[in-house]
Amino acid sequence: MVSARVSHGAVLGTALGAVVLSLLAVPARAATAERAAGPAPALAAPDMTALGEALRSAVGQGAPGAMARVDDHGTVHRAVRGVADRDTGRALGIDDHFRVGSVTKTFSAVVLLQLADEHRLALDAPVNRYLPGLLPDDRITVRHVLSHRSGLYDYTDDMFADSVQGFEAVRDKVFTYRQLVDLSLRKPPTNAPGAAYAYSNTNFVVAGLLIEQLTGHSVRTEYENRIFKPLRLRDTFYVHPDTRMPGRYAHGYLTPDTAGAPLVDATEQTASWAQSAGAIISSTRDLNTFYSALLAGRLTSAARLAEMERFTRVAGTTSYGLGLRRRDLSCGVSVYGHTGAVQGYYTYAFTTKDGGRSLTAVATTSNNDTVLGTLADTLEPAFCGKPARHPEAASSAGPLGPVLAE
Repeated sequence: MVSARVSHGAVLGTALGAVVLSLLAVPARAATAERAAGPAPALAAPDMTALGEALRSAVGQGAPGAMARVDDHGTVHRAVRGVADRDTGRALGIDDHFRVGSVTKTFSAVVLLQLADEHRLALDAPVNRYLPGLLPDDRITVRHVLSHRSGLYDYTDDMFADSVQGFEAVRDKVFTYRQLVDLSLRKPPTNAPGAAYAYSNTNFVVAGLLIEQLTGHSVRTEYENRIFKPLRLRDTFYVHPDTRMPGRYAHGYLTPDTAGAPLVDATEQTASWAQSAGAIISSTRDLNTFYSALLAGRLTSAARLAEMERFTRVAGTTSYGLGLRRRDLSCGVSVYGHTGAVQGYYTYAFTTKDGGRSLTAVATTSNNDTVLGTLADTLEPAFCGKPARHPEAASSAGPLGPVLAE
């Protein structure tokens, strides 16, 4: 059973306007030099036909299901293709929960930037100031970690060298943060601190350790108290190390390395190998709400949002800040968010500079670069109103396999 639905409708007013954080002094949208450079290009209406065709292509290329939601200044557009469960044939639903992978990194960065607003953290201070002896190089700063410029080796490169065997070896395993850092430190650094951008999940494991050290609470508690509850993200969860997905969810299917081998249902796992680098579960609605609130200045001070938006170009149309990506589109619009890949799921979640239009697109497979590239094709119709192919989309994130996307 394959569903094919595209709908439009008004969205009820959200509670975002009621979110008031004591750390927020001025509107963040006026903070950065980039914002002051001039008005952004006018947005064309989303091309939902082209977006739906991209999702249809993703299903044809091996994703059991694909969906996208666009929230546009109070109007919601939805497109859904395929099934949520291959065994039962249940149609995928736009409100189904899914694992967001590295989109988690933005949540972790926001918590640390809020701590910086509270003067409990300095971005240019060494990580070892807060976690004495954790890292072998005192030059590695918090900023290096959040911008993937620490040089810390990505332990997941070895963990998932074989996608299925690697996954099955850790599916039910529970790691501590320090165990994951130790896995990274078995290998030499990829570069000197600050010398180069090199995406590594280890960086956001360190971010999780910093959150817990500075607050005395679990990352789950901090996510919930600082982000989930204030924004009323009712479909967003951090359940580690529980393997079960809460509520109604889409199954995620890992594509094996061997061509023609059957997909592996990877839905239930501890996600302990990822934690603060990639273990959040959410929905299309909630991710759009989150990124809209962030870019509109509702989660950090203007100064801290400006720090997030100090971008370094990492590919032809992609730049990276502090736990935040920027994608420059063909129509002159830049969008801000993150991508995610975890076993069984690919996610693209981006919003405009003012947070007024947001897209979350999901495909329920991983380790399939063709599907990943096709999912990237949802950005242009969502924000530019016309389809466009960007060949770098799959390659810019590196060898994703089943692990977390950049």
